[in-house]
Amino acid sequence: MKLLVLPGDGIGPEITAATLGVLEAVQKKFGIAFEVEKREVGLAALKKHGTTLPEGTLERAREVDGIVLGPISHLDYPPVEKGGINISAAFRVKLDLYANVRPARSRAGLGRPMDLVIMRECTEGFYPDRNMFQGSGEFMPVPGVALSVRKITAHACERIARRAFELSRKRKKMVTAVHKANVFRVSDGLYLDTVREVAREFPDVKLEEEIVDAMAAKLVRHPERYDVVLATNFYADILSDLASELSGSLGLAGSVNAGDSLCAAQAQHGSAPDIAGKDKANPTSLILSAAMLLEWMGARQKNEALTRAGKAIDAAVDKVLANRETRTADLGGKLGTGAFGAAVAGAL
Repeated sequence: MKLLVLPGDGIGPEITAATLGVLEAVQKKFGIAFEVEKREVGLAALKKHGTTLPEGTLERAREVDGIVLGPISHLDYPPVEKGGINISAAFRVKLDLYANVRPARSRAGLGRPMDLVIMRECTEGFYPDRNMFQGSGEFMPVPGVALSVRKITAHACERIARRAFELSRKRKKMVTAVHKANVFRVSDGLYLDTVREVAREFPDVKLEEEIVDAMAAKLVRHPERYDVVLATNFYADILSDLASELSGSLGLAGSVNAGDSLCAAQAQHGSAPDIAGKDKANPTSLILSAAMLLEWMGARQKNEALTRAGKAIDAAVDKVLANRETRTADLGGKLGTGAFGAAVAGAL
């Protein structure tokens, strides 16, 4: 299996190395051979090549079986015209990785008892770098007045809704569609209408609708009642961080960006430059993201070994987290980034 690995910025190289160590254990246990190709993106690439996303990277991504993308420091990038390309946005839009799947499950007694998945559409919405045919969706027509344009399409809403219902059918059979149609009557109205149409094809899955601010409150009150939470880009981005923190920590939250023919594993959290190079980062999120990638690849290729490997990584993480001594410092443990990765590989 060919994997394109892009370590990214900040703690990215450290947590990527820990994740690759776990994948090496997968090769030994399940007899799966990974051909790993590393490329620089982000600030290191900017320094060498004058751009955060060197030419040929996206083209190569289309040729491999899967992608492992480390955290990026987009806030620290220069403007696009000076090479500061948002790598996450470029991958999601240019490769059409429209489904950002973000589970939030409590592990080893950490966080609130819960098990839900945020299904986030990530190719449009209130994100200025991906909602216009040309140029940015955020602009200042006159000094002191800033405008942002949000794009919502029936096409994008239909396919993310379908993925949400398909996933929920395998889980607890309930989809919660989050919106603000009481204010955004046209754009969120289009989203809701499209979700309702898709729901008719899944009579065995319950559809409920929640206004986004009420959803934030209810998620804090009783997160355990939710199954698959479906939302447009901006709402889901915020709610997924809230859900992950409630379930134990943002550092424990796996994530993939999936399309119809390609998938990228990417941790939910940022690049944490303040602890970069100090062996303090928790690599769990990227490790679990890699596990999700293997399961996605296994389902698409009908490869049972890949599916079993993904589930085994998930179980190994639970086993290591169950022992307080083998947790990372952010969870009250004693292990550094590399040692935690080695512990998961050992448990596997």
